[in-house]
Amino acid sequence: MWLIVLSILSAICVGNSVAVYMLWKKKQHLEAMHTQLLEQHKDAQKNLNRRLESYLSSSMRMGEELHELRKSVAPLPEQILRMEQKDPSSLSFTQAARLVGLGATIEDIKQSCGLSQSEAELLQRMHSKRDA
Repeated sequence: MWLIVLSILSAICVGNSVAVYMLWKKKQHLEAMHTQLLEQHKDAQKNLNRRLESYLSSSMRMGEELHELRKSVAPLPEQILRMEQKDPSSLSFTQAARLVGLGATIEDIKQSCGLSQSEAELLQRMHSKRDA
């Protein structure tokens, strides 16, 4: 009788040992997976940081270039106005170009701006090609 009890307890001990070993192996596997995922996460984070730095530097360069463009473009309206005031004939061409943009006919342009038929036709053709 004691022998049967002792063999049952031995079998239970062996079963527990096998279960503990299997759980230990599963723990080792999960720890390895966790380490691998952490490395992947770190690599992804480094990659995102590099991309963010690249975007930020590009954005800064574009902002600086935009600022330079604004500085160079700012005096243009005043320069155009001065040029139109110096050359009265250019005023009629500027006005004619505006009229063409509004859809005026060649006759309207000729009468309003004092241009010849060929000048009015040329302006209308140039404007139509620019819009196309």
